Amino acid sequence: MAQASRPRPTACLALADGSLFYGQGFGAIGETVAELCFNTAMTGYQEIMTDPSYAGQVITFTFPHVGNVGVNAEDDETAEPVAAGMVVKWDPTEPSNWRAGEHLSTWLARRGRIAIGGVDTRRLTRAIRQQGAPHVALAHDPSGEFDAAALVARARGFAGLEGMDLARDVSCRQSYRWDEMRWAWPDGYKRQEAARHKVVAIDYGAKRNILRCLASAGCEVTVMPATATAEEVLAQSPDGVFLSNGPGDPAATGDYAVPMIRGVLDKGLPLFGICLGHQMLALALGGKTVKMNHGHHGANHPVKEIGTGKVEITSMNHGFAVDGQSLPDGVVETHVSLFDGSNCGIRLEGRPVFSVQHHPEASPGPQDSFYLFERFAASMAR
Repeated sequence: MAQASRPRPTACLALADGSLFYGQGFGAIGETVAELCFNTAMTGYQEIMTDPSYAGQVITFTFPHVGNVGVNAEDDETAEPVAAGMVVKWDPTEPSNWRAGEHLSTWLARRGRIAIGGVDTRRLTRAIRQQGAPHVALAHDPSGEFDAAALVARARGFAGLEGMDLARDVSCRQSYRWDEMRWAWPDGYKRQEAARHKVVAIDYGAKRNILRCLASAGCEVTVMPATATAEEVLAQSPDGVFLSNGPGDPAATGDYAVPMIRGVLDKGLPLFGICLGHQMLALALGGKTVKMNHGHHGANHPVKEIGTGKVEITSMNHGFAVDGQSLPDGVVETHVSLFDGSNCGIRLEGRPVFSVQHHPEASPGPQDSFYLFERFAASMAR
């Protein structure tokens, strides 16, 4: 029996080492260059694609069923997708979920994001783990005409994320108030109308669900741009300051973020940081950050709280990490990854100042670590 012919490829993923992966394109038509990372989450692809921490990255999803629940207006973590592109094993099927409002492919095309299906994502993931996060060029052309050599050259020409300050690009341009709380059945998102604490949240690329978690913990939230100075932050008379997640090299963002954080620390205010905010705090306290081989991206990462021995399953998304060996006296390591022993949390002795590398707001992922928002609120109450 003759085998059915495979459809002509309409997308190509080119790695800087010359490797080529062909498949079926969907979403937007065009080309993009970025760093390639893999994400192991089994759900939440819409939240992942709209997470500002993925600026400058194409995501390959290790879970093959991507697109099966469609997309909806409520699950965006920021106004537009930030990840440069998407790589999946199987082409998206028709959505099958009562909340779906749109097909993933239509959503990506409307938002200008390129995707490729039919790729051996297991092979791609192994390559990333062994060789580190590669630079790639991703192209989608319905005609199937690709200049492979030119795509490889574009991948090799990508500058990479080291030394790049991307937080400035994804941050808000002006301050605003936030009062929407976490989604809850059956009413969806409610508003915070009885806030007990006034918080300034520094937006290095903040996810909306982080802001919702702060509101749900009883906070009146004022979001300020990544470049806000200590004087501008303190002029809001906050009870506490929050440092958000975000993309890029923390050392580059630290050029303007570290002086602000040190100015806030000098006033003795409670301070809480997540992801890039965790790395910013570590730099402000005298620690160092390093580029990881392939980073942590997923919703199943075990993290141990050293003081209690408790293990939490967490969401993570970072390609840089705090060097736990670089922390000065008075800065205590509080959490570690059980995957590779890397630092996942710190606190300043004797002060209500702490941060974690993982994402306690989840979205997507488990909510084991939500108590950290309540801990921050309790520190302001004291």
